[in-house]
Amino acid sequence: MPKMTIDGIEIEVPAGITVLQACEMAGKEIPRFCYHERLSVAGNCRMCLVEQEKAPKPIASCAMPVAEGMVIKTDSPVVKKARQGVMEFLLINHPLDCPICDQGGECDLQDQAMAYGYHSSRYREEKRAVPDKEFGPIVKTIMTRCIQCTRCIRFATEVAGVEILGATGRGEHMEVTTYVEKTINSELSGNLVDICPVGALTSKPYAFIARPWELRKTQSIDVMDAVGSAIRIDSRGREVLRILPRVNDDVNEEWLADKSRYAVDGLRRQRLDRPYLRVDGKLTPATWPAALEAIANRVTGLPGNRMAAIAGDFADAESMFALKGLMTELGSPNLDCRQDGAALDPNARASWLFNSTIAGIEKGDAILIVGSNPRWEAPVLNARIRKRYLKGGLKIGVIGPKLDLTYPYQHLGQTADVLGQVASGAHAFADVLKNAKSPMLILGQGALRGPEGAAMLGTARKLADTCNLVREDWNGFSVLQTAAARVGGMEIGFVPQPNGRNVAGILEGTAKGEIDFVYLLGADEIDMTRLGKAFVVYQGHHGDAGAHRADVVLPGVAYTEKSGIYMNTEGRAQIAEPAIEPLGEAKEDWAILRALSEKLGHTLPYDTLEQLRRALFKAAPNLQQLGAIVPAKWETFGRTGAVTARAFHLPIANYYMTDPISRASETMARCTDAFVAPMTGTGTHG
Repeated sequence: MPKMTIDGIEIEVPAGITVLQACEMAGKEIPRFCYHERLSVAGNCRMCLVEQEKAPKPIASCAMPVAEGMVIKTDSPVVKKARQGVMEFLLINHPLDCPICDQGGECDLQDQAMAYGYHSSRYREEKRAVPDKEFGPIVKTIMTRCIQCTRCIRFATEVAGVEILGATGRGEHMEVTTYVEKTINSELSGNLVDICPVGALTSKPYAFIARPWELRKTQSIDVMDAVGSAIRIDSRGREVLRILPRVNDDVNEEWLADKSRYAVDGLRRQRLDRPYLRVDGKLTPATWPAALEAIANRVTGLPGNRMAAIAGDFADAESMFALKGLMTELGSPNLDCRQDGAALDPNARASWLFNSTIAGIEKGDAILIVGSNPRWEAPVLNARIRKRYLKGGLKIGVIGPKLDLTYPYQHLGQTADVLGQVASGAHAFADVLKNAKSPMLILGQGALRGPEGAAMLGTARKLADTCNLVREDWNGFSVLQTAAARVGGMEIGFVPQPNGRNVAGILEGTAKGEIDFVYLLGADEIDMTRLGKAFVVYQGHHGDAGAHRADVVLPGVAYTEKSGIYMNTEGRAQIAEPAIEPLGEAKEDWAILRALSEKLGHTLPYDTLEQLRRALFKAAPNLQQLGAIVPAKWETFGRTGAVTARAFHLPIANYYMTDPISRASETMARCTDAFVAPMTGTGTHG
């Protein structure tokens, strides 16, 4: 490890890092615009200049590797004058937009101009103006503010994998552009706003809405997919105004998918804010006592086997645990958290977890993706795969439809039987997995749905054995979930109990008149037409498919309005915290179930959330390990048997509309029109 001196302090630093990183290790703040820890080095803004002993001029610390015996000065008169000069040049053409700029209060240019710049400008010539670009419904451009740091270009190319941005022209005629007028079709485009150090790229839906000092900031967890990204919810009063990512290197690094970020306007539209009862075929407002009484009247005297419950994709572990307890008290074994009917084995944790972990993708050197489109199902996870690809030495195979996954891969086939060929060693890609040091299988929900789901799971389990995916220090068998509630539901056993029915069985039973009562806990993704004449209770926060079919509607709260535990696809338990108060008469889901249980004469044994969690942790100890991953035991699961040459049907047809929140979002509707409709010939606005 080389030793160097920084501002008179001798420090030992790791070999291969840059002078800028070494200075930060020594506690020195180095200003920068173009440098970003997760992007390649550009070295073009020159704001990070420092003085190196015996060097003829200041050096760009972001691009200079450390060396033995270096002597660096970060606050000498030469450095201060150089930085002032750089800042003066950067501000030559920058407009005086700060009072009306959405970046105001969060702007690196503002902060560094105050700390390192001159108090005035000597530039008297006319300023340059640059036409704005149309990047789509998410990113707003004011390109006259651009300081040409090229962060956006590098992010789009390296992280998002959409090589659409670049620079044209030279000198003062240089512009960051898409070359040909074109929108940025990426599920990660919102991150361009975060990495832009000035106000050139801002959030179009958030334009002129609020100032950062007006907002209340709440740390929470994203539930729009199963990745469990760390987020910050910014609210004002009783309204969520924006959602931003937090740094979590093990999960999302510092990125966030566009749906997680911009579906926020769907939180205040089509909301359920009071109970409803269906009277003469029409839902009419009701009081809480009347709604609970109507349920009690229908349930009383009904045998347990004629009742069922289905949990939706946003349900937290506490509410599912409470609903399971209530259904058990009522004698019903018919409950399921797998709306899509995925054949996950309730008796084997390894069959539903992303066992390699998300961060573990960076160790993989061969990946087989089966029945999944990770770019839409988990954009942040897909970016991690691309990050690993850019390091080199990674071979990727795909079984399923041909897709643009932002990295090259070998398309092995579109049908399920190809997986059987790889598992038996008859396919050439089997040798790729066998010869890899850390091979991975990413099994999507598209492979596990349908009548052959259990056989697909068993075939994937066989492949794990034949291709050496699992060993003492590595488990490459990874199931990619699409629902935030799925792993938590499996963990607490919200699955059919002995002699119970799964989702398909429940729907079949209601259609045949064998099930008379169905409780939907935010379940909107099932075929409501198959519920027959059953009495349906819908507990949720949006007036979506479930509420339209329900006989009784109980208003729950969205994830931004409650404290709830979610377990992500890799089995990491995390808590989502409330940012705002519930809307209208809406109540927390567990509290609704507790009140209903008392009305039904089967009172659940807890009165507070803390008491409920104690019972939950006793029943499912892994949920208590917040922020940690408990590895799953490797055991037998799935069904043996050959799979047919059927084509996979991926679970997501439109990334921007997959749930009640995103379907209520105007921004997601605009994204559908801009990005999905041109490919499918459909749209949301005619």
